[in-house]
Amino acid sequence: MNKITTPRGTQDILPPDSELWQYLENIIREVAQDFCYQEIRTPIIEHSELFQRGVGIETDIVTKEMYTFEDKGGRTLTLRPEGTAPVARAFIQHNLESNGLPQKLYYIGPMFRYERPQAGRYRQHHQFGFEVLGGKEPGLDVEVITIAITIFKRIGISQFKVLLNSIGCSECRPQFLENLRAYLRPFLPQLCVDCQRRVETNPMRVLDCKNPSCQAILNNAPSPVSWLCEECQEHFQEVQRLLGFLNYPFEIAHRLVRGLDYYTRTVFEVVSPELGAQNSLCGGGRYDNLIEAIGGPPTPGVGFAGGIERAFLILKSREIRPFPKIRVFLAYQERAFETALSILRDLRENGISADMLYESKSLSSQLKTANRRGFPFAVILGEEELRTETFVLKDMSSGEQKTLPYSRLLATFKEMA
Repeated sequence: MNKITTPRGTQDILPPDSELWQYLENIIREVAQDFCYQEIRTPIIEHSELFQRGVGIETDIVTKEMYTFEDKGGRTLTLRPEGTAPVARAFIQHNLESNGLPQKLYYIGPMFRYERPQAGRYRQHHQFGFEVLGGKEPGLDVEVITIAITIFKRIGISQFKVLLNSIGCSECRPQFLENLRAYLRPFLPQLCVDCQRRVETNPMRVLDCKNPSCQAILNNAPSPVSWLCEECQEHFQEVQRLLGFLNYPFEIAHRLVRGLDYYTRTVFEVVSPELGAQNSLCGGGRYDNLIEAIGGPPTPGVGFAGGIERAFLILKSREIRPFPKIRVFLAYQERAFETALSILRDLRENGISADMLYESKSLSSQLKTANRRGFPFAVILGEEELRTETFVLKDMSSGEQKTLPYSRLLATFKEMA
């Protein structure tokens, strides 16, 4: 009988990698706390209409990548492919506006897209995202960029750059789109099939196409920055000024539009040369029309999302061991089992990470287990220790051992923490 394995594009996260995932998630949560953002958790399944209306019917996410199905009640549901639209839906449904604006929220969770799996990219992948709902000020655009940079700095990335663009608003973008159409029409036969359709239905998506032949045609395409209205231009200039004031390196990327239709004005990516060719750490931007598009009141918003898998690869390449500083393994002779059990309880109740084996094995075998599992310290209890009410503390890296009175056990580890 064939073994059942994970579906293509999914993965099991096993120890010790799961420890590194927890470490990464803790960094994200600590940054969220530092910036006064609160966690929101939305369902994995949503009504498909949410993404059709919010993300955009012409986006690759909606046309090619969504996992959509009909449930037993005949409702069309979709495994969420991204996190911003569900947060906007929750904002409307639960009247979060009544709690005061802006609402500052973050999330961590799985997303689902049908795409070709590769390193750091899976069909079930995980994202962290930060959203500000109800604020139109350029300073908020810079705040979410700052959050992203802070997270990646704490991960250990020292080299980064912000790619920045503005794609305008509903007032000035139509004129840009008409100029873009006029530029693209003579090249229609050379565009891919999807982009030939997009030229008339949604030409902004042509700028996001990854087809090499389409990319070559776009080299001399008009830039959205050239068509910004006065208000959008002022907003964009202030974002740039504040990034410069904070000494965050950035460059204008004229073809950066992001792959979702809800974006307005600011769009950005944070990239790092430390990642090689696939250098994007995260991306986001402003979405001032999204909440209104899915049935809510006019409410500006801005945010970003990053991939947990990509960040995990960075951490793993640095060989970070996220275990607590004090982790203790109890190795004991059979007669000391009950004493070891009570010590285990006392250590854990006092916030010290500890473990032991419950099966009868030799002390040398138990210490091999402690070493294999990466415990920095072992407490050894033999018959001599029982008789003298002492314990042996062993440093697993150096092999150094010392005998201490049992009454000093908890104090010893608390002093080391």
